[in-house]
Amino acid sequence: MTRSAADSAKAGTDGRQGFMLAVATIGFAVTFWAWALLSPLGASLREDLGLSSFEQSLLVAVPVIVGSLGRIPVGALTDKLGARRMFPAVALLTAVPVLYLGHGADSLAGYLAGGFLLGLGGTTFAIGVPFVNSWYPPQRRGFALGVFGAGMGGTAISSFTTVRLSDSFGRSFPFDLVAVILVVYAVAAYLLLRDRSGRAVATGGMLARLAMTLRLPVTLQMSFLYAVAFGGFVAFSVYLPTYLVTACELEREDAAVRTAGFVVLAVIMRPVGGWLCDKVDPVSVLTVAFGVTALLAVVVAFEPPLVPFGTIAFLGMAAALGTGTGAVFALVARLVPPERVGSVTGVVGAAGGLGGFFPPLVMGAVYGVTGGYMLGFLLLAVTALLAAVFTATTLRRRVAASGAALAGNPAWSR
Repeated sequence: MTRSAADSAKAGTDGRQGFMLAVATIGFAVTFWAWALLSPLGASLREDLGLSSFEQSLLVAVPVIVGSLGRIPVGALTDKLGARRMFPAVALLTAVPVLYLGHGADSLAGYLAGGFLLGLGGTTFAIGVPFVNSWYPPQRRGFALGVFGAGMGGTAISSFTTVRLSDSFGRSFPFDLVAVILVVYAVAAYLLLRDRSGRAVATGGMLARLAMTLRLPVTLQMSFLYAVAFGGFVAFSVYLPTYLVTACELEREDAAVRTAGFVVLAVIMRPVGGWLCDKVDPVSVLTVAFGVTALLAVVVAFEPPLVPFGTIAFLGMAAALGTGTGAVFALVARLVPPERVGSVTGVVGAAGGLGGFFPPLVMGAVYGVTGGYMLGFLLLAVTALLAAVFTATTLRRRVAASGAALAGNPAWSR
């Protein structure tokens, strides 16, 4: 093949890679938009339903834990069935609880039940990661997975639009809109998505593969780190509106917009984190991200004025956490064999979501007991510092050992 022909073939492949990445990222953003619909309405629901601080925290946290645990079976199924089947199926199923929350829920129990099913929207992360991983070569996976991960910006769309649409057109309108978009995406994904020809397909039963996945040391290590990085992002995205209204006395629309700014910056920094890991040592990237998070959490714990110090601190944490989430999955792409990426992603993604489930409950409980948030932020600082130390020591040794193993196993880098 001549150089020009080879270049043309490569360009065609790259174009198809980019298209598949774009379709998957849109699907991730849409389902995350659905997943985050309850959070911006937390303050309103608290007033309407007469909820306590803890009940409000539980209401916005339930979709997080369900979406997190659901990634384990969804990731394993994706290894087996592929993203072309899984993405449309999950998008369609998510539309059901979205419509129920818009029209059927009228009590705490109803919203908790709807939120439980809404958690399905949070599982698509475990579909997209193995899909993107299969389409991109190792030297470009960090950035590609970071771009896909930017679909978590669907939570920003929810923060920007849900309250405004609800106030302008009625409580059910945001849910109706998202349900329609989910159905449209499901049809488009079925028509447009294609699993990469020759992709590694998992063999054996799902439970056996899950047990094998849990025995991989890298699974548990990445789970801990993602629980801190992505868990921190999720916790802020669902609880920051409540914090800003309660502690800073902002109007709920202003709080929602500021939360959206936090989410957008974290989303932007996720592909940056992946790109940095393609260029430099990913362990160092992750260590710095956790160190910055710990430092700024201490700053916020002492409740500096929101303008400018509090705002700078929160945005700094958004940048650090976004970078950290990109770095974790850049490492997953390097350290995990292709046929297990979905299963490992499911477990690691579940850990990340669980990491986002507990902080809102802790913050709500801390505020209920102490009337402030200092203890909650100090706990975050300690956790992030532990993650930084673990990354710089234990993980660095693991990466060095795994790097040597991967060098002798070319199949892992295909």
